[in-house]
Amino acid sequence: MTVSAGPVVLSEAEVSALLDLDGVIDSQRQAFTALGEGSGLVAEKAVLNSPDGSTVLSYLGRVSTAHGVVNKVVSVQPDNPARGLPAITATLVVLHPLTGEVLAVLAGGELTAVRTAAASAVAVDALTQPTAGDLAILGSGVQGRWHVRALSRVRNLRRIRMWSPNRERCAQTAGQLTEELGVEVVPVPDPVAAVGDADLVIAGTLSHTPVVPTAEVAAGATVVSVGSFAPDRHELDQALLDRADRVVVDHVPTATGHAGPIMRAVADGVLTEGELTSLGEVLCGTRPGRRTPNDLVVYNSVGLGVQDAAAAALVLSRHHAAKR
Repeated sequence: MTVSAGPVVLSEAEVSALLDLDGVIDSQRQAFTALGEGSGLVAEKAVLNSPDGSTVLSYLGRVSTAHGVVNKVVSVQPDNPARGLPAITATLVVLHPLTGEVLAVLAGGELTAVRTAAASAVAVDALTQPTAGDLAILGSGVQGRWHVRALSRVRNLRRIRMWSPNRERCAQTAGQLTEELGVEVVPVPDPVAAVGDADLVIAGTLSHTPVVPTAEVAAGATVVSVGSFAPDRHELDQALLDRADRVVVDHVPTATGHAGPIMRAVADGVLTEGELTSLGEVLCGTRPGRRTPNDLVVYNSVGLGVQDAAAAALVLSRHHAAKR
C-alpha cells in the first residue's frame, strides 16, 4: 500500500452509496473470523460522560496487518433533536497500516447502522437452523428496519411480526418493509404477540428493562440483543440467560464490561465468564454454537471497533475502485 497524498473524506451520502448488505455482511464475517483467529484486534471501549448529559465513545479496531487501525468516535447529544440535528453522530478515522498517517475520514452513522445489522445476520447464519424464518422484531427504529433487511439475506423469512412502543412508527415501518421485501411484516400490539412461536427473535431497542418475554420464547429459538450495549441497558432478563443452552457474545471481555444483562448474569452467578462463547470462536470452529435443533441460543452484541474497521475497508476499496 502506498502512502496517500491526502486523506479521503466521505460524507454520509457518499458512504451510504458505497454500502450494500451482501458486501457488509461479508465484511462482518471477515471481522469476526479475524478476531477469532487473532489477527483482528479491539481495544477497550472508551466512554466519556459529561455532566450536561452528553456522551462521547471511542472504538478502536483493526482487521489485520494489511489494514490500518480505525478509530470511531460516537457523540450522543440528547439536545440535538431540538436543534434540528441527529442525537447520535459517528465519525471514523482510518490510519495507514505502515505509517499511521490518516488515510480517510468517514461519516459513520449509516455505516454503524448497517454493520450492526449485518453482524447480526452473520450470527444468525452461524447459530440458527437453515430452516429458521419465523421472525420477531422488537423495535421499529433504524435497527429494526436494517435487521429485517439483513436477515432476509441469510434466511428465507416466511413470517415477520414487529412490535414497538411507538405504534404509529411500527405500523409505518412494517408497511415500508412489506412493500420493499415482498414479505408481509405484521405490526403487533405487544412483545408476547411478536415472540410466540418465533424461531428468530431480534431485540433492537434502547430499553433499560427487559422487553423479551422469556416465557414465550420457543425451544430451539435464537434470541439476538443489540440494544443491551451498555451497563444500564437490559433487553433480556436473567431468566432467559439462565434458560439458554448457549450464550454467545461478540467479544467476551467487551460483553462482561459493557453488556448489561451479561454483566448482571456474571455478577449474580447465573453465568461464568468461561461459559460465554465469542462469535469469532464459533466461526473459526474452536467452540460450538448451536449443538442441537432444540437448543435455545442467545447472542448479545455490544459493537466492536473491528466491525467498523472491516466496514471502512469495504467502503474505501469501493471508493478507490470507482476512481480508477
